Amino acid sequence: MRAIDLSKATWRRSSYSNSDGGECVEVSDDFLNAAAWHRSSYSNSDGGNCVEVAHNLPLVPVRDSKDTARTPLVFAGTAWAVFVEHIKS
Repeated sequence: MRAIDLSKATWRRSSYSNSDGGECVEVSDDFLNAAAWHRSSYSNSDGGNCVEVAHNLPLVPVRDSKDTARTPLVFAGTAWAVFVEHIKS
């Protein structure tokens, strides 16, 4: 996995933030633009139910290959590894 430089990322403040500088959450979708998506090896060519995963990021985003514009689910790399190993066994 490689580190992603988010110093130039476009950040947006949570809609629940207030203007007095209180505790806020800022999010950026920029790291997903760097995702190298891979389709599941169980996918077929007729457009069936498929998932795509990007392994080149510090976090593991997972998305539906039929609806790539929808926000992916994002997992910690360690949690994804445990999930994959459990599925294999």
